[in-house]
Amino acid sequence: MLTILGFTMIATFLVLIMLKKMSPIAALVLIPALFCVFVGKGAKLGDYVIDGVTSLAPTAAMLMFAIVYFGVMIDVGLFDPIVRGILKFCKADPLRIVVGTAVLAAIVSLDGDGSTTFMITVSAMYPLYKRLKMSLVVMTGVAAMANGVMNTLPWGGPTARAATALKVSASDIFVPMIPALAVGMLAVLVLSYVLGRRERKRLGVLTLDEVLVEEPAESETVLVGAGGDKKGLAVGKGDNKQAASGSSGSGTDADAELPDEDDGFQGLDPNRPTLRPKLYWFNALLTVTLLTAMIMEWLPIPVLFLVGAALALTVNFPHMPDQKARLGAHAENVLNVSGMVFAAAVFTGVLQGTGMVDHMATWLVDNIPDGMGPHMAFVTGVLSIPLTYFMSNDGFYFGIVPVLAEAGNAHGVSTLEIARASLVGQPLHMSSPLVPAVYVLVGMAKVEFGDHTRFVVKWAALTSLVVLGAGILFGII
Repeated sequence: MLTILGFTMIATFLVLIMLKKMSPIAALVLIPALFCVFVGKGAKLGDYVIDGVTSLAPTAAMLMFAIVYFGVMIDVGLFDPIVRGILKFCKADPLRIVVGTAVLAAIVSLDGDGSTTFMITVSAMYPLYKRLKMSLVVMTGVAAMANGVMNTLPWGGPTARAATALKVSASDIFVPMIPALAVGMLAVLVLSYVLGRRERKRLGVLTLDEVLVEEPAESETVLVGAGGDKKGLAVGKGDNKQAASGSSGSGTDADAELPDEDDGFQGLDPNRPTLRPKLYWFNALLTVTLLTAMIMEWLPIPVLFLVGAALALTVNFPHMPDQKARLGAHAENVLNVSGMVFAAAVFTGVLQGTGMVDHMATWLVDNIPDGMGPHMAFVTGVLSIPLTYFMSNDGFYFGIVPVLAEAGNAHGVSTLEIARASLVGQPLHMSSPLVPAVYVLVGMAKVEFGDHTRFVVKWAALTSLVVLGAGILFGII
């Protein structure tokens, strides 16, 4: 009976999420609460939730302060020279432009927010693709795959969800996976090189004079700058609507005429008031130290980002009103992510506390061929590719992964191996129709979602398989 109820609860949750009948937070709370009452254990719901919240608090803290930290680093201009360098490197060579797109998307993905990554990447690269008449689906596909690999960072979402659902440390999942993910990122760069060569063969390497030929102005202009809402990103439409006054940002034909100058093709507004050029090296050193400490596990990740965010805010914005403004600019992302984590305490608590997950795992174990039991990590990795595409991360990590972990444990496969294998499908997941950020990507790039899907699915699935193969080869999965 509990087996049927468990699968019914998960199916109900998935259907409501995919049909957008409920928000993830509401579904994570209300559906399991209803089923908890239905199985006759409503009186223990409070205990299940409190236990879940207690175990998830460190993960929520890590996510909150990581988002604030990297948001502030974008605000103060830490990544601006990297963006400008990539744009200057690209020049008018299609091969360099495609590779540069992958590198830029990967770097900006450090903040853990796909929408921000796509807005900055498209704003910086769209004028180049448009002027050179390059394939825009190449841009969207490469950006999505690069972001998918980087989305596995502990503060990006999937790793935090896996840690939350399985009650393990995010660092124990992520740090051993770094070699496999590095191979995955290398695969994206190699693919970018191949696609870039194909574009170069189709278009040739244009000279600067050919690039500077005047073209009619675009009907839509996209500018990106820090300092406003939604991580300081501003979008303006029309030639007479500037998202950042006084900016020489990217997107207009006038800006596109200066691709080789320091003040042209700025992916980020170079005049935004939040810039702190005098503190650049402090911020760079702080970021390198923070990432090193995370990899070396000097302190728990939540503590590192809590201290890092406090230092970044205090040093860069010593006045209280400025600190409040920065926190306010990133509050929406912080609330959405941390709220999801605490809401998940209800789902995972009920699933575990009522014994549903144990019964489902027993049924799954009984139906898995004996020869596949010891390879449940591999099975999880393979399943993650289609499942994370056809369902949300919430559904997969909170509904499916705990069942796979219990089944794996019955055959001697550790929970951590299952958790790492569950990250394999992320390069494809970022192009799923269930991911809101992908609509930002295709919308800004003026690409039909169907065209993007037809192009990216095969390459993203291949990238996921490369990550899985590397994880097996290195003994991580």
